[in-house]
Amino acid sequence: MLAALGFATIAVLLLVTMTKRASVLVALILLPVLAALIGGFAGDLGELTLGGLSKVAPTGIMIAFAVLYFSLMVDAGLFDPLIRALLRAAQGDPLRITVATAVLTLCVALDGDGASTFLITVSALLPVYKRLGMNPLVLSGVVCLGAGVMNMVPWGGPTVRAMAALKLDSSEVFNPVLPAMGFGVAWVLMASYLLGRRERNRLGALSPPAPATDARQGEDEPDAREPVASTSAAAAGPSRQATATTADGQEPQALRSPGDGPGAVRVPPLPWTWLNIFNLLLTITLVVCLIQEVLPLPVLFVLGFAIAVLVNHPTWEQQQALLDKHAKSVVLVTTMIFAAGVLTGILSGTKMIDEMAEAFVSVVPDSFGSHLPVVVAVTGMPLSLVFTPDAYYFGVLPVLAETANGFGTDPAEVARAAILGQMTTGFPLSPLTASTFILVGMSGVSLGEHQRFIFRWAFATTLVMTAGALVTGAFSL
Repeated sequence: MLAALGFATIAVLLLVTMTKRASVLVALILLPVLAALIGGFAGDLGELTLGGLSKVAPTGIMIAFAVLYFSLMVDAGLFDPLIRALLRAAQGDPLRITVATAVLTLCVALDGDGASTFLITVSALLPVYKRLGMNPLVLSGVVCLGAGVMNMVPWGGPTVRAMAALKLDSSEVFNPVLPAMGFGVAWVLMASYLLGRRERNRLGALSPPAPATDARQGEDEPDAREPVASTSAAAAGPSRQATATTADGQEPQALRSPGDGPGAVRVPPLPWTWLNIFNLLLTITLVVCLIQEVLPLPVLFVLGFAIAVLVNHPTWEQQQALLDKHAKSVVLVTTMIFAAGVLTGILSGTKMIDEMAEAFVSVVPDSFGSHLPVVVAVTGMPLSLVFTPDAYYFGVLPVLAETANGFGTDPAEVARAAILGQMTTGFPLSPLTASTFILVGMSGVSLGEHQRFIFRWAFATTLVMTAGALVTGAFSL
């Protein structure tokens, strides 16, 4: 009964969000509440909901202050040199920008923390995508692919859970799949190339404007390539405006943005001041502290934002204006995270997740026993949409490993198979992880759009790594 109710809740959630029958926020709250009432947990509803909210509260606090911090830094121009460098290196080519997104994500995601990866990469790259009129789904999708593969690192959540659940060490779980992970990285770069080429075909290659021969010509003569950028932006939709015009057809000064691409304001970049240097050092210090876990992540972002806003906006009026400007972004992302807490709190507190795990294991035919590693690898990514990492690795995985052991298969092979997809390639698409809402919220896309756009690419990553694991002997067929 509980297992069926849990599966039905997840299925309806995915259905209504992907078909846009209801907002993700409403579905995340009302569907689990309805399931709890149907399951006879009306008396415990308050405690279950509060328990879920309490678990995601640190994440909600972190993302609120992280959004404020990085929004402040974007306004202050911290990422302007990076944006100019990317645009210059890419020569206005969306394909190169997309591949650069994958490379940056693979590097940043080495810390094994999805939330910080999304915060850093999206904050740095979203202005570039907007500048060129690129589809933000490409940004969220490529970041999803890169972060998913890198979440396999031994200090990442899924691998740690797999090792803890089966009492194995890194040399038994991670080391044998390292070559397969290399296959995954290669696929991510290939996928980013293919997505970038498709985006380039949609927009057309945008090359940097030639430098003006004199200042007056640069100010008064229109660039022949500027209409291309405006048309591309219009095709991309209102949420992806690269340029905008006033009623008389002239570009307002408020839309000045860094870079050398079409439509860029022809003024030299301002020299860096002591404030820019301070912001850079503060951000580097913050990132290092995040990686080293000097303090809990929410505390680091609270302190970082407080210091940054005091130095950059010393007066009360300036600080209030900053909060008013970015309040909408903070509310949109944090409310989604707390809504996800309602879902996970009810599913976990009512033991629906546990019953779902047992039901899933019970339907695995005995004939699959000797092939369980392959089955686990292939199903792990889609099941990220159904099971929380704790439920899968501590509930499903031990039973599967014991079943495989009965057929003469090493339980370590099942663990290796699991980390090829379950909450690795699958976690940036799952509504059961708060960091997913950081990615889609900061990218400005909906969860359903993100899932439809990148699911097959993420699943292909798992298939490629599974093939790589079979070829390299990480587990047998």
